[in-house]
Amino acid sequence: MAKSSAPLRLAVLGAGKMGGILIDAFVKQGLVSPQRLRATVQHASAERKSAVKLPVSPTSDNRAAARDSSVIFLCVKPQTVAGVLDEIKLELNDKKLLISVAASVPTSYIERRLGSKVPVIRAMPNTPSMVGAGITAISPGKFATQKDIETARKLFDSVGKTVVVDEKNLDAITGLSASGPAFIYIILESLAEGGVKVGLSRELATLLAAQTALGAAKMVVETGYHPALLKDTVTTPAGCTIDGILELEEGGLRVTLIKAVVKAAQRAKELLVTDDHA
Repeated sequence: MAKSSAPLRLAVLGAGKMGGILIDAFVKQGLVSPQRLRATVQHASAERKSAVKLPVSPTSDNRAAARDSSVIFLCVKPQTVAGVLDEIKLELNDKKLLISVAASVPTSYIERRLGSKVPVIRAMPNTPSMVGAGITAISPGKFATQKDIETARKLFDSVGKTVVVDEKNLDAITGLSASGPAFIYIILESLAEGGVKVGLSRELATLLAAQTALGAAKMVVETGYHPALLKDTVTTPAGCTIDGILELEEGGLRVTLIKAVVKAAQRAKELLVTDDHA
């Protein structure tokens, strides 16, 4: 894939929530066999933080995992990126591909830290990847080739949709699609509470809210119509929906959601790693 036709050998450094989701998907989709997969955690107890049961037993040896792999996923927290890069850099070269999902860490930082022409791709997936409905934005560094991009796309396509973007947009994408599921869950919870208020069971109200959101999102994705146009098709003159929309507007839902995305994107920029020695 990345640099040769040999079977993929893959390492996931930081097999926590997102790392675990990716491992599970890659194995289930047949992109890599468990025998050719390496996973690491910072501490032995960290495996319990994975979102799924891992098909391999993780170790804490990042360097050995990187040495044995052709594609290395960096799934650690931003504040630990520098230490992990220092640990594995002697095992990397221009024949290997490093894919970083560490929020806010630019490819230029990683490239400077490694001090060699290792191809780097920065990626921002989101948690619906766990059910194959994720969206991942990827951005190549200066040494990544089109073949490297295709490799990354093939891997992330196994957990949903993938888009290639300019790296300058990744902090904004973090605020929208990476943080966005949490905002949607609050909306779903609120819709379900509304259903309970008007007499529905909590179980039924939650199902109705979730399936309604799923269907509405699918309408946008599959028709390509602007959400405002689709909203208008539901909103009949003097009907129920317009009264509900008026309540949403009076409550400031639209502005609040916009501000939530902006705030999350700003926070992503604040997580930016800086190091005078990089």
